Amino acid sequence: MDYEVVLQEYKVLEKSLKEKTSIVSKVQKALAKEMEKGDLRSFSKDILTIQDTSVNISQILKEMQELIDGFDTKSYFENGSFAQQMLSLCEENQVDVIGDFPNYEMFPYKVRFDVENQDLYMDRKKVSCMRPMNFVQKVKLGREKLVKVSFNASKFASELANAYDLALIKLGKKDYTDIYLQTLYKFLVPMSRFRKDYDQQSFAFDLARLYSEGSLELKDGRKFQFGPSRNNNKAIRILDNEGREQFLATIRFYQ
Repeated sequence: MDYEVVLQEYKVLEKSLKEKTSIVSKVQKALAKEMEKGDLRSFSKDILTIQDTSVNISQILKEMQELIDGFDTKSYFENGSFAQQMLSLCEENQVDVIGDFPNYEMFPYKVRFDVENQDLYMDRKKVSCMRPMNFVQKVKLGREKLVKVSFNASKFASELANAYDLALIKLGKKDYTDIYLQTLYKFLVPMSRFRKDYDQQSFAFDLARLYSEGSLELKDGRKFQFGPSRNNNKAIRILDNEGREQFLATIRFYQ
């Protein structure tokens, strides 16, 4: 099952529909002129043309609906056809994707298939889309827009440092200790209701942009260093500015 096949069949019908509606539009204008001139003989003839064309239009619309009704969206989701085509298109379009059906990460987005309701989610937002190509393009354009948004690396690093300092006190740690980034996220956004506006994926995307900055010195003279972890569950997956996968687990600020 392939949506692109259905789309091509639809385009054939669409072309016929466009031709027929063009005839109706043209004859409709002729009717107005004929009434203005009092040419009732031509008027009656053109009325028949519109009636015949309308029958053709009705038939085309019926075939369109039958085409859509014949496309089993439930099966398309359940058997993984949509997901398989999406993965192939991600590879063709150099869109990062990891995971297994029905949950994927297309950095910085989380993608989820709701098979039961034939719904597709991009983060928490439901996306009305049955065409894998359109969805992959949506993800790609969305990431490109995010990259273009201005980012103040120094400000974000300072905010992260403040959360780091607070974490040192709360956790009873010594200066320059490595602290998990997942822990700092909770200090940055302590209230769960605010995490909807700034979720962990948004945090990961900001970390990716900070990581791409390389060396950066805060106003108080401190620098930062990211660190790995043997436990991947504690690491945050990002893509660097060249699209390479990196795993960041900890950070420390030091003089």
